[in-house]
Amino acid sequence: MAVDITDLLRLMVGRGASDLHLTSGSCPLLRVNGTLTRLIEYDPLTPQETQRLAYSMLSEVQKQQFEEEHELDFSFGIQGLARFRCNIYFQRGAVGAAIRVLPYKIRSFQELELPPIVEQLADRPKGLILVTGATGSGKSTTLAAMLDKINTERSSHIVTIEDPIEFIHPHKKGIVNQREIFADTHSFKNALRSILRQDPDVVLIGEMRDLETISAALTLAEAGRLTLATLHTNSCAQTIHRIIDVFPPAQQAQVRSQLSLVVEGVLSQSLIPRTGGGRVMALEVMVSTPAIRNMIREGKIHQIYSAIQAGQKFGMQTMNHSLAELVRKRRITPEHAFGQSMLQDELARMLGYPETAFPRMGAVLVPER
Repeated sequence: MAVDITDLLRLMVGRGASDLHLTSGSCPLLRVNGTLTRLIEYDPLTPQETQRLAYSMLSEVQKQQFEEEHELDFSFGIQGLARFRCNIYFQRGAVGAAIRVLPYKIRSFQELELPPIVEQLADRPKGLILVTGATGSGKSTTLAAMLDKINTERSSHIVTIEDPIEFIHPHKKGIVNQREIFADTHSFKNALRSILRQDPDVVLIGEMRDLETISAALTLAEAGRLTLATLHTNSCAQTIHRIIDVFPPAQQAQVRSQLSLVVEGVLSQSLIPRTGGGRVMALEVMVSTPAIRNMIREGKIHQIYSAIQAGQKFGMQTMNHSLAELVRKRRITPEHAFGQSMLQDELARMLGYPETAFPRMGAVLVPER
C-alpha cells in the first residue's frame, strides 16, 4: 500500500495513538497507550519513502536546515484534526521521524485528574515550578493546564519559549506570547537574555537543558516572575540534585541558597496504562515548606524523600503513594505499578505484598491488524 503522511496522521488520531514512528526497513508504528504497534497493512518503508514522508512536512527552509544539521524539531497543524510535534533525524544514513499528536483542546485539571495542589501551585504569584518526567509522561499537557488557568484568571503577560510550540494559548484575561526556537528566536539562551525587557509576569521555559538555561530560570524566579519549566528527571529529589549538580562545585553553595528561596514546587509524573484502556497519571509532588527549603540550602537532598512522605497535609505525595492509590482504586494493575516504582520493596509493603514476591512484567511489542 502506498504511504501518504496525511493518511498516517489521520490514522494516528483515529486510533488514539500518542506517537507515530517512521523508519526505513519497518512498516510504520503507532504508540497506543504506551505500547508500540506495527501497522502491518503497510509494507516496510524504504529509505526513499521515509525521506519523502518526512520532507512532505517541511518547508524549503526547514529542508535546508535539516540537511545541514541532520536533525530538526518542528510543529505543525492539520485543520480540524490536530497539531503535531515532529523530530526528524538520520539513522544509518536514512531519514527517520517521530511524530507526536498535540490535541487542540487544552485539558482541565479535572480532566487530567490532577490533585488540588497542582491547581494551587498555578496560583503562586512568583517562584519556580518544575514539571518533570520521562519523554511522553504528559509534562506539556500538565503545563498547558496550568498556563490556561493563569491565562483565564489573571491579567498577566505570559511568555513561553518552546522547541517547538505545542499547545496554542489564545489571549484571554491575560496575553500570551509564544516564541518558538528557530522560528521566533535563535535559541533558549538568546530568548532568555532579553526576556525581562519584555515585561513578563509568567514565563514558561520548554526545557531547562543546560547551565545557562537553568541559571536564567533561577534569575527570573528571583526577579519575582512565576517561572514554569521542565526537566527529564524521575523524582522530585533527583530534580533538585540535577539543578545543583549542573553548576561547578565552587558555585553550588550559592545555587542551593538561591534555589531554596525560589522553588515553590516540583511535580514528577508518569503515565501508566489504565485498567480497561487509556492511560492515567501517577504523580509525585514536592511543595516547598520551610523544612524542605532548609534541606536544599544545606545540601541535605537525601532527606527530601522523607519530607515528602511526611508532608501529606501540605499536598505532598510520593510516587509510591500515588501508585498505591491507583492500584487500590483498580485504576492500574499491580504489575504496572511495580514496573513504574523505583522503590519496589516500599510499594510492596504499602500494598501488603511479600517484599520478595511482588508482581513483575515486561514490555511487549504487539502487532496491529
